[in-house]
Amino acid sequence: MVLKIRRLAAPLLAAALALAGCASRPVNPPITKVDPVGGYNLQTRQKHFKNQDTLVVLAFSGGGTRAAAFSYGVLEFLRRTEVAAPDGTRFRLLDAVNMITGVSGGSFTALAYGLYGDKLFADYEQRFLKRDVQGELLARSLSPRYWGDYLGGTAGRSELAANYYDEILFNGATFGDLDRGDGPYIVASATDISTGTRVPFNQSIFNLMCTDLNAVRLARAASASSAVPVVLSTVTLNNYGGTCQNEVPAWVKMFTQSDNPPRPASRAIRELTESQALADGANRPYIHLVDGGVSDNVGMRGVLDALQLLEALHAAGMPTPLDHVKRIVVLVVNSLSSPPTNWDRSEQGPGMVDVLLKSSGVPIDHYSYEAVELLKDISARWDTARHLRDLAGCASAKDSPVCTAIRVPQAKIYAIDVSFPALKNPAELAYLNDQPTSFVLPAEAVDRLRAAAGTIIGASPEFQRLLKDAGLKVVSPPAAAGAGPAAAP
Repeated sequence: MVLKIRRLAAPLLAAALALAGCASRPVNPPITKVDPVGGYNLQTRQKHFKNQDTLVVLAFSGGGTRAAAFSYGVLEFLRRTEVAAPDGTRFRLLDAVNMITGVSGGSFTALAYGLYGDKLFADYEQRFLKRDVQGELLARSLSPRYWGDYLGGTAGRSELAANYYDEILFNGATFGDLDRGDGPYIVASATDISTGTRVPFNQSIFNLMCTDLNAVRLARAASASSAVPVVLSTVTLNNYGGTCQNEVPAWVKMFTQSDNPPRPASRAIRELTESQALADGANRPYIHLVDGGVSDNVGMRGVLDALQLLEALHAAGMPTPLDHVKRIVVLVVNSLSSPPTNWDRSEQGPGMVDVLLKSSGVPIDHYSYEAVELLKDISARWDTARHLRDLAGCASAKDSPVCTAIRVPQAKIYAIDVSFPALKNPAELAYLNDQPTSFVLPAEAVDRLRAAAGTIIGASPEFQRLLKDAGLKVVSPPAAAGAGPAAAP
């Protein structure tokens, strides 16, 4: 028997080594000259926005299938909810969405909706949510048939995952497919493991690396955004920065090259400065990406930085792409959980694995909470400044020192917190908190996550305030998605 195993092992090892030699990662192509008004970015996508007065943003957090299902439930709720505007026009709330950000598990739902639109609702559950993604990936990693996808060479386990995601969900689609479509602007983010910088997949960032985002597969973006360190390998991009005549915009220089940049924009300035490091292709010919949750697990960092930049540019008297916007609506879809532990009841401390998981999750959870609160703080500050401007008569004294000091954008911000603690049902809250962040969940858990999303939005005071302020009346109340107790507040 031992002899037989040895005889089999030799050819299997030889086959593995032969396959490993074929494991080459995809190479993103270079561009020789930047098109400042082309590619997939916010500026080019604005022409597709259906309502120029209102900017609606969905921010999908990380958290494996739990995040993917919870964010999908938000899309379902918005799709089912039809409203009537003051002028009598009727539309689905989903059609008002302009932009969706996503990290890790949330990036799958964001990218898939951007690609398929309403077609997603026909089969997303079967294709992804109710599939043992984790188990199937593990099986492939152990099968000699797939060793050529990631063993040896320049590929890794994340490239194996990307190929799998293409098979089951994305069908080889690229950002060029999103660019040619008319759906909302989708921003999936990963993390530059060398610097800790957030790397959103948009052409503005890829211009720094002198590479064409439109040629990058959505599956690789999803794989990079969900590449949990240690568990999965990095996703590597070629960096040709410095070879495509890319000019730094004047407004960026105002923040990054000035001794006295406009305030408040400290966070945004730091990110702009760190992003500019991507342009150094000579010293950084390769960029290695990991899970977007490492730098921004709730998908809010880009939104917050954009609001800070908008405020700073407005204070400096400079025009911005959002000067015409009257309302900025942000649904912060946060699937992070806080399951209780009994560690403090024992003198014996938790094990090494438990400590590792908790120590990596706690800072992320706390940052997620702070991101939501910071959004609310920005909203309150803008409301106060506008009130003070009205009291100071700034409509007729725009250039006075006082009026200049309290100049803020005219847009009102609505921060709608879609997170588990908003549930009024303790049993349902406990159930959802207990769900893992893996890429496999029971079908019941998927359905209850979907239903919970709609329940939370419908009961949100901020959501009700938005409807009232905008003069919108719900004409087709949505039925709960899925099944389970989450349908009851």
